[in-house]
Amino acid sequence: MPAKDLGTKHTCFKCGAKFYDLKKPHLTCPKCGANQRDAPAQKSAPAEKRPKVVVAEPAPEIEEVGEVGEEVFEELDEDVAEEDEP
Repeated sequence: MPAKDLGTKHTCFKCGAKFYDLKKPHLTCPKCGANQRDAPAQKSAPAEKRPKVVVAEPAPEIEEVGEVGEEVFEELDEDVAEEDEP
């Protein structure tokens, strides 16, 4: 585990060397001397490689059981009663 006084770990954009900034204000690669502020802006991933965002549809509204629902339950009760009779 690296010592905490080494600062933040960086990777040089030019040569790929990994180094710590040693808490210095100017980031320069110790291997190639490239100023890390000159690094090109990172591009976002192409559209086909980005994760797709799925938007869930809202749940349909549930209708309250009213007279129609009670009629259905009564019909079911009658059907069950007819099946039980010998």
